[in-house]
Amino acid sequence: MTRRRGRTCSRECKLDVVQQIASGVKRPAQVCREHHLAETVLLRWRREYDEPGAAAFTPKEATAGPLSAEQRVAERERFCGQLALENAALKKALQHLQAHQAAASKNGAQ
Repeated sequence: MTRRRGRTCSRECKLDVVQQIASGVKRPAQVCREHHLAETVLLRWRREYDEPGAAAFTPKEATAGPLSAEQRVAERERFCGQLALENAALKKALQHLQAHQAAASKNGAQ
């Protein structure tokens, strides 16, 4: 059995479908039946719509222009900051685990 390739809906179609649900005009099951959509597709569209609202479903190329050097540096600095926080959390967890294992082996030896 071959899997059918998904169809592509226009931005306007997606907005119309999601706005019908958001406004309460139609229920999700009704929209799925009318437009022959899987519930998972509709859920994904709703999540995409909830974040930016009417600006949803725009192509990524249209929303993201080329980054300036300052923007690239700022993005990399944020990433380094996130890595530093994760590293600190992992070190703390490792210390906690080692202390717990040392206490358990000490109690087991007695």
